[in-house]
Amino acid sequence: MSALLESLLGERAAPAALAGVREAAIAALRERGLPGPRDEAWKYTSLRALEQRRYADGDCGARMRAIDVGFLPGPSAARLVFVNGIHREDLSEVGAVTGLDIERLGERPDELAAILRSAPPVDAFGELNAALALDGVRVRVAAGARIQAPVQIVHVGTPADGDVAWSLRVQVELGDGAQLRLIEHHVGSAPNANLGSIVAAYRLGARARLDLIQLQDGAEGAGLFRRSDAVLGSDAIFDLHTVEVGAQLARHDLVVALEGRGARLRSRGVFALRGRQHADTRLAVTHAARDTACDIAWRGVADQRSRGVFHGAITVAAGADGADAQLSNKNLLLSAQAEIDTQPVLEIHADEVKAAHGATVGQLDERALFYLRSRGLPLDLARRMLVAAFCGAVLDDLEPALRARVDALLAARLPQAEATP
Repeated sequence: MSALLESLLGERAAPAALAGVREAAIAALRERGLPGPRDEAWKYTSLRALEQRRYADGDCGARMRAIDVGFLPGPSAARLVFVNGIHREDLSEVGAVTGLDIERLGERPDELAAILRSAPPVDAFGELNAALALDGVRVRVAAGARIQAPVQIVHVGTPADGDVAWSLRVQVELGDGAQLRLIEHHVGSAPNANLGSIVAAYRLGARARLDLIQLQDGAEGAGLFRRSDAVLGSDAIFDLHTVEVGAQLARHDLVVALEGRGARLRSRGVFALRGRQHADTRLAVTHAARDTACDIAWRGVADQRSRGVFHGAITVAAGADGADAQLSNKNLLLSAQAEIDTQPVLEIHADEVKAAHGATVGQLDERALFYLRSRGLPLDLARRMLVAAFCGAVLDDLEPALRARVDALLAARLPQAEATP
């Protein structure tokens, strides 16, 4: 067994309600081990270096540690803050909002155990999450309720006495006709090499709408493994914006099932990498009912010696006639040492389907660059402007205040191209 698993799967105090789930996950993980190069889903992401790392299980000082984090602007219906996987009540704000119920799972281990049992792990990191998770949050919106202000869930990674591993669960449930805007913000208060794991489930009832914004600006040197599973009922709408710019090693599995007739997914995403960052995004959408639709547009940028991976798979199941599936992935390489691997996949088992997918990997348009330089702009500034416009093209519909914050986030972490004379 790897050094990573040996350091995390030892004796650990846990509530009795979680004992059975934890033991089953540990047994499965010991038998399975971490994925290797022969695992098709991990062929572009090597875990050899991670397997040799050792982590402490959890951060006992996280509840008292001072942190410096700038929260997103604007009002919110609630804000929950977790520091290295530990809930910080002093930084959180949860008021009474009609139709909105927020429950800390760390205070209800029986409920956490029920959630873990209801969603069996599908891979090694899901099993690791099930084995280690002691906390999380459940957000429920009552049928017909429309929550005006967004709910924020903030995950903060910060240095501890040593490198730590932490795990969380997130459960979001929208009743029929409910509406919610949810912002998930992953941020590092300072460079650290911690390992985080989050498994999130989103359940949308008939005619429900969830606007989900995921901003991943994890700490330099950190590892972050996430899985987001969404199930949509009839005529439900899932509008998703994802920005991935942080962490040294990031993996995000986005799995969406359009189970109800007329369900719709709209996904817009950006990853921007530099240095030796590695980000692996896998998006899998299943059209399981008639007249469903998905519209997916992602942009990727890699600079220096970074590597980006995007796998976009759309499956139209038998009987899902009338499906409309669109996927586009465009990427920029800003360095000869950078790499982006993109895999659009379309699998259709139904008739009367409209579907298209495409992917490109290229460099900045030299004609546009020449035009900007001819107007007196320095090379570095011209490149940054073009890259910012390339990324911003899929973020235009964000509200102005949030768009300004995202633009600042991209500007601060945007890869720098190598200047040439």
